[in-house]
Amino acid sequence: MSTDVDVVVCGAGVAGLAAAHALGGLGLRVLVLDKQREIRAVPKGELLQPGATDVLADWGVADELAADGALRLSGLVARDPHGAPLMTMDYGALPTERPWLLVHDYHVILGALSRTLPASVELRRGVLVRGLVRDEHGRTTGVRTDGGNLTAALVVAADGVSSRLRRDAGIEIARADYAHRLAAFELADQAPGEHVSTYATPRGLAMRYSLPGGRARLYVQVGPDELRGVDAGAAGGWIDGLVRDVPAFAPLREDVDRAWSTRQVLPVGRALAASLTADGVVLIGESAHAVHPAAGQGMNSSILDAASLASRLRALDGDLAPDLLAPRLREWSTERRRALTHVGTTSHNATRMISDLSPFIRVLGRRALRMTGGNRRLRYTIMHNMAGLGQHPLTPLDRLHQLGVLPDPRGGRLPGWARSR
Repeated sequence: MSTDVDVVVCGAGVAGLAAAHALGGLGLRVLVLDKQREIRAVPKGELLQPGATDVLADWGVADELAADGALRLSGLVARDPHGAPLMTMDYGALPTERPWLLVHDYHVILGALSRTLPASVELRRGVLVRGLVRDEHGRTTGVRTDGGNLTAALVVAADGVSSRLRRDAGIEIARADYAHRLAAFELADQAPGEHVSTYATPRGLAMRYSLPGGRARLYVQVGPDELRGVDAGAAGGWIDGLVRDVPAFAPLREDVDRAWSTRQVLPVGRALAASLTADGVVLIGESAHAVHPAAGQGMNSSILDAASLASRLRALDGDLAPDLLAPRLREWSTERRRALTHVGTTSHNATRMISDLSPFIRVLGRRALRMTGGNRRLRYTIMHNMAGLGQHPLTPLDRLHQLGVLPDPRGGRLPGWARSR
């Protein structure tokens, strides 16, 4: 089958560039198209979990990020409004060569991915993909652009939450928006911290972590219209209210005030496509799935999407004939959706413990954080899952242990699956 390229990837975010790395690493001719002419700085996708960092290390991206000044954070800490720890996840206990969270700006991560692409990959910016091209049998054979049609044996849709290609392929997606949003602030002149700190507060979730260059990212849960019309003159009152809700942020009051003009308010939701493939098309990244950003899983899941897809296609040895490709894609979709379902459920449950403002869930969530923090087995299992090193779902009995309904006789030990390694 003659094609312009083996694979056309639509979208040059982390998901699209990861797909280009993974598939280009198989020796395939890959063309990446993105409608944006340049990389934009946005407050998203700054935390890389160990599982994703291991993949990036194989691609040479982790070394690039280290050279660009990426930070290593030692773990995650859930705190009360005064900053007292409720649960600490020490990544140093994980069985990996890179037991840390790697942190840098999203646009820097995109730059590192772009600079290290395999030789068989071409990246074109400023190209808008209009839709899919199909043959007489309805199978996708490429994409339509304003400059003409491009043919490919495989189309990778990495074009984001509102994916045009997902709709064109007829793949349904179930999306649920959270009732709140996140206000993002970039704070300057900050002392470096060792952890990602998440705060369970009367206003819901807040999160703070260091960024390179003496900066820090602050996320604060807000109502959908809470900051609408709040200009610089009225900001002081809102910030005073934030400090009352989260006394631990009192030292940050002036920093938040200085960052007010550049704040961004981000919608949050969760989603999973009914399938990750249709004839000749695969979905990866936000075109296929989304979780609450506080869970630190979105970008990492996108990288693992790409790595697992390449793993499935490696046995084809570059032969992407439809009769060989289709069953591999279906197998990948089934397997990957199972993993993403687990990630989505875990992320939602973890976020809900802090972000849900109903009195019952708030009490339950705080109790679950404290009980999990004191249970070595459960704490390690959750940390291992979040790090992207494997899937070990919590059982209904584990949930009862989390809430303190039943004592856990194994709570002081590592889980059996970890001890047996």
